Amino acid sequence: MVKLVGSADENWPDISPYVVHFTKAEGKRKAYDNSLSILSHRRIEARSRFGTGRQYAAAPLSICFSEIPLHNLARLADKRGRYGIGFRQEFIVERDGGPIMYAYKDTPRAKALRAMASKAKADEDDSIWKIAPFVDQPGQYGPKSYFYEWEREWRHVGNLDFKETDAAFLIIPENLHSQARGFFNDAEAENLGPNYRCPFIDPYWNTAKVKAAFDEAQT
Repeated sequence: MVKLVGSADENWPDISPYVVHFTKAEGKRKAYDNSLSILSHRRIEARSRFGTGRQYAAAPLSICFSEIPLHNLARLADKRGRYGIGFRQEFIVERDGGPIMYAYKDTPRAKALRAMASKAKADEDDSIWKIAPFVDQPGQYGPKSYFYEWEREWRHVGNLDFKETDAAFLIIPENLHSQARGFFNDAEAENLGPNYRCPFIDPYWNTAKVKAAFDEAQT
């Protein structure tokens, strides 16, 4: 397994060894329903294009994650919802995912990448599409501001399949932890679906409660 230097050092609370993916409501489907679908099928589907050239059909579909420290999950939950899944960073790196880069709008780097993406807009096999989804271009676009560096975003191109044992933790509101644990236990007992024995974390917990959940899972 890949070892990421410094990613798991408890003396560096501003750095997380994990990445998280939050589920959100879509149409009539609630975030809870989408979360259950992901956990049941053990797959996060890539449904959107991101990064430089995302407006072109040749750009691949990707999945977004964040490496925000677990005691700061509320920042994302306020915008994304209260359900999600966490993986160790190594798991994503081994599947060719990783942290995104930034080429600020109108810089030479941004202009060069846009030109390459435009040139390859009808060629999904062009090598630029191995890079472009991982490069955002923060800036002011007319009346809209696009600045999301605080999310510490990671991406994975294409669907991500996983086993229940790959999940480092699940993000679930605290009042549903017991119900969720029973649901997964019953699914396993009745051979209806996977069981997640990893820690369950409420995104609004503080550092002490998050640590307690991991400590309890190890006993």
